[in-house]
Amino acid sequence: MLVLCASACFATLSAQVRVLSDLGMHPFVVTFWRNFFGLFFMLPWLMRNGLGTLKTDRFWMFTLRSAISFVSMLLGFWSLALMPFAKAISMSFTAPLFATLLAAVILKESVRLRRWSATIAGFIGVLIVLQPESTGVGTGELLALAAAALSAVVSMIVKNLSRTESSNAIVTYMVLLLTPMSLVVALPFWSWPPTASWWPFMIGMGLAGTLGHLCWVRALGMAEVSLVVSYDYVRLLFAAVIGYFAFAEAPGLHTWIGAALIVGSGIYIARREAKRHQSAAARAVAVSADPIGSPNVKS
Repeated sequence: MLVLCASACFATLSAQVRVLSDLGMHPFVVTFWRNFFGLFFMLPWLMRNGLGTLKTDRFWMFTLRSAISFVSMLLGFWSLALMPFAKAISMSFTAPLFATLLAAVILKESVRLRRWSATIAGFIGVLIVLQPESTGVGTGELLALAAAALSAVVSMIVKNLSRTESSNAIVTYMVLLLTPMSLVVALPFWSWPPTASWWPFMIGMGLAGTLGHLCWVRALGMAEVSLVVSYDYVRLLFAAVIGYFAFAEAPGLHTWIGAALIVGSGIYIARREAKRHQSAAARAVAVSADPIGSPNVKS
C-alpha cells in the first residue's frame, strides 16, 4: 500500500513537471522548485522534533544519495520535457530491472528464478507500451534510461540507510541537500513564474514529491528492494489516467496490453513473496514448538 501511494504521488509529480515544462519553465528551474517546496513540507516535522533528529554518523552516505538523486532528477525532468508524458513514464520502468540486478549483486538479496522471470515480464510489458520506433533511441530516451539506472542505485543506498535512519530523516536530508544543489544549476536559466496560475503546480510538486518519498522510504525499510520496486509498475496506470485527462493522450490498445502484463507481474511477485514468508513463519513456529533437543525436556 505504501508503494501504491508513492506511485500515485510520483505520477502526479511527473505530470506537474510536464505542465511547467510545457509552460516554458526550464527543467533545471523546475528541479529547484520541486526541492524547495519539498523542504517546505518537511519543515513542520523538523521544527517539532528539532535539529537533533538529524544527528547521524552517516552524513557521507546522505550526501552520496543526494548527489545521485540530484543527477537522476535533472535527467528525469529533462526527459519529461522532450518526450510524450506516457512514453517518458514508461522509460522510467527500466529502474526495477536495474534495481533487481543491483539487489542481487550488491545487497546479496536472494532473487529467485520466478522473481527474475516476473521482473523481465514486467519489463517486456514496458516495451509493449513503449513501442520502440525503428528510428532508434533519441536524446529523451537516453536521458530517461540514465535517470532510471541512477534511481536504482539510489534505491540501494536508501535501503542501506533505512536500516539505521528514520524515513523522515532520510527525506529531510535529501531536500536539505538538494535545494542548494539545484539552485546552483538553476540560476543560469532562472525565470520567475509570470502568473499566479503557475504556483499551484510548483507547490504541488513539493507536496507530491515529499509524500511519495516518505511512503517509498518506509516501504524500502519494510521489504526487500527487488520486491518493493516490482510494485512501482502500477505507476503506469496512474500515468495513463493522468495523460488522458491532463494531456489528451488517449492510451492505445498496446498500452493496456502492456499495462496488464506489467501489473500482472507485480501481483505475481507479491503473491510469491507472501507465500514464501508464510512458509518461513510456519517453519519457525514448528521449530520453536519442537521439544526435541530442549534442555528442559526429560528423556
